[in-house]
Amino acid sequence: MEAFLARLMEQWYDQITLAQIAADAGVTVQTVLRRFTGKEGLLKEAITRLAHQINARRSVPTYNLAAVVDNLLEDYEQSGDSVIRLLALEGRHEGIADLLDYGRGQHRDWVMRTFPGQLDQAAVDALVIATDVYTWKLLRRDMRRGLDDYKLTVTGLIDIILDGR
Repeated sequence: MEAFLARLMEQWYDQITLAQIAADAGVTVQTVLRRFTGKEGLLKEAITRLAHQINARRSVPTYNLAAVVDNLLEDYEQSGDSVIRLLALEGRHEGIADLLDYGRGQHRDWVMRTFPGQLDQAAVDALVIATDVYTWKLLRRDMRRGLDDYKLTVTGLIDIILDGR
């Protein structure tokens, strides 16, 4: 699983081969097949592992907006590019669509757990958008904004949303 996740963080899913994964893990392809039944099986198990890693990176003991944004940024700096690659392949592989649907649900749950007070659906939707990987991609990759600019922009968006509810 570690070999697969390492490749997934660096490569397009459809370019990863079982032979590469087996070689990286120091096992045979047959061992990978016996344990996971193929790439789809690896991807399915990766869903749970990635969800735990993301939740751990994003958690803060008590609500602190600066810490929330710092943790969100750290998560996207580690996994954002790979998530964007998976999003680009979503319509081509059923397992990827399942992974991304699960991730979308996890992100929405994280928003509802993380931000204080009673949030109506519009506020939750706005917070999901403000903290989404696409927002990170726009700021960090497309607009080439630095870490501090990302934090300032996302913090400002969150403040506007929470003040407007």
